[in-house]
Amino acid sequence: MTRNIYTGKVITLNVDTVQLPNGVTVDLETIRHPGAAAVVPVKDDGTVVLIRQFRHAAGGFIYEIPAGKLAPGEDPLHCAARELEEEVGYRASTFELLSSIFTAPGFADEVIHVYKATGLTKGRQHLDRDEVLDVVEMPLSEAITKIEDGTIRDGKTIVGLQAVYIKVHRR
Repeated sequence: MTRNIYTGKVITLNVDTVQLPNGVTVDLETIRHPGAAAVVPVKDDGTVVLIRQFRHAAGGFIYEIPAGKLAPGEDPLHCAARELEEEVGYRASTFELLSSIFTAPGFADEVIHVYKATGLTKGRQHLDRDEVLDVVEMPLSEAITKIEDGTIRDGKTIVGLQAVYIKVHRR
């Protein structure tokens, strides 16, 4: 049984009555989210393109890779390409799926599809009115250092940057 508590622009909050694999029945609060796509833009010289974006829930500005919510029925690759141009003003000739990750599986069903984008060319940045951000470019090694020192704390960004780093260093 599902009881809807709240439906908003981005999420739906339900209380689901669930029978667990051990036979116990419990009420679980579940956030339903349509999913998202994120992209690690990598320039020919190995520089990564990040954003430093204001996030109210995080209490200020944080470093992130470009990302956005999937529209109903949207292909995650299309979403990644759209967000790449809208947020940082680049287009890519090649996208590679790095991983599809659960963000918080203890209470949410959101999956973010994380891509690597290469073959970057200048496009046109077009921010939504609720996006307050700066575009920041840095060597991949510097981004990894920012993960290690706690400057970069966003989960999808850590996964994406580390996946690219691993691929580069496995060659």
